[in-house]
Amino acid sequence: MKKVKYLKALIALGIVAACGCMLTACSGGSDASGNASAGSGAVAATVNGVEILESKITDQVQAVRQAYAMEDDEAWAKYLIDGDTTPEDVRKNIIDSFVDQELVKVGIEDLGLTVEDSEIDSYVESMRSNFDSDEAWADALEQAGFTEESYRENIKNSLLQQKLNEHFESEAKVEDKDMLESANSIASYYDGAKRSSYILFAVEDAGDEQAVADAKTRAQAVLDEVKAGADFAEKAKATSEDEATAANGGDAGWDVNNYIGEEYSAALGELSEGQVSDPVESDAGVYLIKCTEVFVAPEKLTKLDQLPEEFRESIEQMAKSNKVQSDYNAWLEGLREAAEIVINDMPADVPYNIDLTAYQSASSEAADTADGEADSGSSADAEGEGAEEIVVEEVDETSADAEEVVTEEDVELEQVEKDEAKSK
Repeated sequence: MKKVKYLKALIALGIVAACGCMLTACSGGSDASGNASAGSGAVAATVNGVEILESKITDQVQAVRQAYAMEDDEAWAKYLIDGDTTPEDVRKNIIDSFVDQELVKVGIEDLGLTVEDSEIDSYVESMRSNFDSDEAWADALEQAGFTEESYRENIKNSLLQQKLNEHFESEAKVEDKDMLESANSIASYYDGAKRSSYILFAVEDAGDEQAVADAKTRAQAVLDEVKAGADFAEKAKATSEDEATAANGGDAGWDVNNYIGEEYSAALGELSEGQVSDPVESDAGVYLIKCTEVFVAPEKLTKLDQLPEEFRESIEQMAKSNKVQSDYNAWLEGLREAAEIVINDMPADVPYNIDLTAYQSASSEAADTADGEADSGSSADAEGEGAEEIVVEEVDETSADAEEVVTEEDVELEQVEKDEAKSK
């Protein structure tokens, strides 16, 4: 949904700038006035007694507005209206992110995950070694908005996050039935995939016509041998000028996993299993391409070994990633349920709190005008001879509600993008 998408964008951009790292504590001194105003001591929320200052939330929102050139109220109002959201929604979602950060800190302590000073020292020193002097290093930290102490804290938090990820990865267990379910849901993505091998006759400069002609001559000579019965894989080992694949008989893997180039892809697309192409020119040189296998997806997979090993590896990685994310979400939700969280009302005087009423009227009028002009244009086109019907498909935005993990829909989207790239 549009609102969710806009709120996610706000959080994603500014949270690191505001806090320095996912795990940085976004808390500070308190003020008995609570949410009465947006003063420096006002408290936006508390998490198990830890206070999240209103100023932290305001800094976050203002940083986003500045980054997106929405500092004036009109631009900010347009952003909110287009996203079907409000200043209160923005504040609530950013507070939720800061709350999660605090909960993750507590959760990490409960899991017993720690970072030794020596680990931080090692990382900092590796970064420090890139600079010629202490002064240059200090200048770099200052330009990045860090002190030596805050930078070390940032590194500590990053290392803790890494260890947290490793913890969930090591604990995640994926059952075969889950793998098979995932495989069936995306088997169509692999249907028609082609595996290929190639022999490359390299050319340093694709614009050198003589060099290209010579490469084509050499390619044709090898092709003639293959047509006469020579083994393609053996010829690849003996003649291919691509060291990365020659030793394996020219094997390039499956096209859904490896995209070599437009010319290669187009030529492979014309081949059936067992066929070898004529010489194919490309920026890298001249290819001879053999289609070694075509995968036809069964109507229903009953066991994983019905898929090529490379596909099973991808599915396993996807299933593992989904399991890790699911376990993490459940862990974080448990922390939320056990926590005492209080969110105070939004102060009226925060700088991002604007009255959207006037802007909504203006936006509605502009939309009506645009629709009118579009309708007028469509009528005029329809009245002209040979007018063509223009169909605009609606974009499904429900995926904005999904967790940011690898899903079957991601795989299908990736294939669409690859197909579009190949067709250009």
